[in-house]
Amino acid sequence: MDNYQTLIEKAKKGFGTIDLPENFKTDALARLKAWLTDDMFAAYVPQIDHLIASGQWEFLLDSFYQVIPFGTGGRRGLVGIGPNRINPWTIQASAQGHSQYLIKAHGEPARQRGVVLAYDVRQFTDTGIYDPERPNPVKDLNCRQLAEAAARVYAANGIRVYLFDSTRSTPELSFAIRNLKAVSGCMFSASHNPPTDNGKKVYDQYGGQLIPPHDQDLVDEVTGNVSALRTMDLGAADEKGLLVRIGREVDEAYQAAVAELQLSDARGVKILYSPLHGTGLTSVFPVLKSMGFDIHLDPATANLSGAFENVTFNIPNPEVIQSFDTALPNADAIGADVILSTDPDADRIGIMVRHQGNWKFLNGNEIGIVLSEYAIDQYRKKGWLTPNNVIIKTEVTSSLIDTIAAENGIQCIGDLLVGFKYIGECMNRLEREGRQGDFILGTEESHGFLMGNYARDKDAAGAAVWLAELSSQLKTDGRTLVEYLDAIYAKYGYCHNYLTEIRLLGAKGIGRIKTIMDHLRKNEIPAVGDFKVAETIDRWQGEPQPHLSRTDTSSRNVLILKLENLPETRSIRITVRPSGTEPKFKIYIEVLGRPFDLPAMESAKAQIVSIQERLERAFMAYCYGILGVDFPERGFLLFWQLPLDDKLKYFEIEERIAGLKRTVDVGERKQQLDNLLNFLGANPVQKVDRAFGARYGSGIMAYLDLK
Repeated sequence: MDNYQTLIEKAKKGFGTIDLPENFKTDALARLKAWLTDDMFAAYVPQIDHLIASGQWEFLLDSFYQVIPFGTGGRRGLVGIGPNRINPWTIQASAQGHSQYLIKAHGEPARQRGVVLAYDVRQFTDTGIYDPERPNPVKDLNCRQLAEAAARVYAANGIRVYLFDSTRSTPELSFAIRNLKAVSGCMFSASHNPPTDNGKKVYDQYGGQLIPPHDQDLVDEVTGNVSALRTMDLGAADEKGLLVRIGREVDEAYQAAVAELQLSDARGVKILYSPLHGTGLTSVFPVLKSMGFDIHLDPATANLSGAFENVTFNIPNPEVIQSFDTALPNADAIGADVILSTDPDADRIGIMVRHQGNWKFLNGNEIGIVLSEYAIDQYRKKGWLTPNNVIIKTEVTSSLIDTIAAENGIQCIGDLLVGFKYIGECMNRLEREGRQGDFILGTEESHGFLMGNYARDKDAAGAAVWLAELSSQLKTDGRTLVEYLDAIYAKYGYCHNYLTEIRLLGAKGIGRIKTIMDHLRKNEIPAVGDFKVAETIDRWQGEPQPHLSRTDTSSRNVLILKLENLPETRSIRITVRPSGTEPKFKIYIEVLGRPFDLPAMESAKAQIVSIQERLERAFMAYCYGILGVDFPERGFLLFWQLPLDDKLKYFEIEERIAGLKRTVDVGERKQQLDNLLNFLGANPVQKVDRAFGARYGSGIMAYLDLK
């Protein structure tokens, strides 16, 4: 038996020990055989041999059971070896299929118009899975290398490549496609994912991400019609005029387009800006600086770095309040009024506001509410507001925005599927109808916003302009964004939107997510706890039928439970869906209250929040029950983004953690604690401390007398 057959037999036996459906194992084995025998994958074989020899069966199966899919945000995931990982081969295979797709769809003009390639700061750091002594094609792999790998493929297919000279933001890519009249573009980034991830987002000629059925056409081309990869050395591509380096001229045009969004000349607010080690240094910062705002860089996170070393949990996501941790003392040091932050590719924005001596975090729905009210107010003052004006949002974004639009006599397209690409497509439709001037704002709950007509994907820089203007106006009046938001709630009703998730990793996790969705879809659910279900909406139903494509089916894999109102509410709903880009089951809970007088604000809010918390625990307990998991009540105190298996593992070791108090030597006690919590990654104590304290009366470090 030769070495190849030996490896396959070992893998087959190893996969047999895993509790998963047989089709997962069969598919993984078939792809593993291809990677071990095809010369195309020869560079990856030494590490595959290591994974088999070291018996890492679950990791190996997860790396090979599927080709990494396109989701709502493109193709992204763990960097590594195998078709279900981001690596030079999966990126070049995507580029080859994309080249073929573009030429089929647009003919020879596709080659002349070309593609724009941009990239952010990510660089892979191995977490100890691979053998450091063997050749490894993904060692230290960064976004620029992925972009250049793709560029070699596009050029070999005769397609001109416009390649940015250094890191740039996703919205500038969207702008550049439109500005250069390119046929397409790609962003090499994993947005706000952890440092272990990377990816590629594909954009159409309008600067937006592909929607069904076009994304399915691309997927089919990549997965079904790529028989070989064509590549060309970049030097040769340069000589043939197939490689064009771009930079400053596009920057200047993009930044000027963002600055034109100005609705006010107020400039009094002091801003600390945290790019979270990412590309906002080329967008948000220079735009606000050029417009005359008093903006200061956060020294802790202003360096470009794919390790995100100064971000709590190393998760550079402005949706997560802990991402502001290192910026807070620096904001205090300069007396800042607000902190703005953006994710590494600078399409999402977050904000914290100094209010009555404390820092207050606004979530994505609250930012969208504030921007909607501000824009309507400014449009009205300028005499621009008409009944034809429109705000566009996704279905899981706060329904209070629908209410604000309706009560101000304008339109709101508010039922779009999740993914900013659907907002971009609505903008395209308005433009085709000659109504682009009617567009005010596109908004989604995951901190994505767009205004103007210069791009078709969310842009943190545009939102930063309006937030800075409004904050400046309010400062002049002795008010803050928090007070502005509270006045909106009093006027229209308090809307509490809450996002949580059940994170289920790997091939097994995909199956468990499907189990939850199948149960919710196929079973009548009369009540969630003591909340009666009034209506269930399945987005797999409705038009168009049949579904446009498999990607359409995936995007429409959304269920909405509308619950019967209580005396204090105008609407209550739960929306659930599998994430299109990450291994998790997402749960959106919304409770919309009734208008109230400002003096009654605290009690009005508390009522609505209490309803949301009761509903959340009842619904999540129901979902855990579907999986056969008896989830502890204190589990809701753990960091919400921890995978379910890690949450359960914590409770298995909790008594051992407490038992470390009996270890006499302090150094040994600390070392044993680190070993026990190592599986939690960065800042492990912070992720579990509240749950520990609820049982033992104090946090872990205090309980164990550790500093």
